[in-house]
Amino acid sequence: MALSIIRIFRRHGRQYVKDLRKAVIPEGFRGRPVISGDITPAEEKSAVNVCPVGAITSGPFTLDLGKCEFCMECSFATAGRIRFTNDHRLATNNREKLIIKAGEDIPITIDQAMVRKEISSYFGHALKLRQVSAGGDNSAEMELNAAGNVNFDMGRYGIEFVASPRHADGIVLTGPISGNMAEALQICYDAIPSPKILVLAGTAAISGGIFENSRQTNRSFPETCSPDLYVPGNPPHPLTFINGILDLTGRK
Repeated sequence: MALSIIRIFRRHGRQYVKDLRKAVIPEGFRGRPVISGDITPAEEKSAVNVCPVGAITSGPFTLDLGKCEFCMECSFATAGRIRFTNDHRLATNNREKLIIKAGEDIPITIDQAMVRKEISSYFGHALKLRQVSAGGDNSAEMELNAAGNVNFDMGRYGIEFVASPRHADGIVLTGPISGNMAEALQICYDAIPSPKILVLAGTAAISGGIFENSRQTNRSFPETCSPDLYVPGNPPHPLTFINGILDLTGRK
């Protein structure tokens, strides 16, 4: 039995990501998009028409990562004029930085001027988070679970998910916020001692995603409680989430 386990470990190789800050995701990952500066009006129109969630607009031509489902239909419709790179560093605290403009190839970063002083002071060494799925489809939730597994091990930075809001420093919200979860979400948030942070993880949490205009959603919570971090993706990659948290809290 022991020899069989050893053979399995050898066959799998080293899966542990040694340096999460320098990790590179293989080509093929749908990360930060880049829009060619010479995209034509006809291609712009095709991209706008094909987008299922209205993430693409014209005049000027932009792509909103807070709404994007990363389906790549816009890339197919424009013969690659919209290209999704393997850059997984998508998290930011500035909603405007999620608006990708044509002709620009700018990394998405944290706006240090917008970071509240208490975040680095209180959470610079340890951070306990309560994850709340408000109508999510379990994809973002699974990726957040993976952030704590042996591969990524965000616990090495003192970042962990906890079971009770009373033990938490903030909330990580996933899902579009269904109507029957709106009150429960607010109660959970109110139960967390101040100062606290709010992280929106995934397209559905940031904008509502494909359910943005549904009568069954209630988007009042993120409109009244200012988010500290937006983590795009459908679902967001563990490296996107972990590096976003580290950047927000000022980790080196």
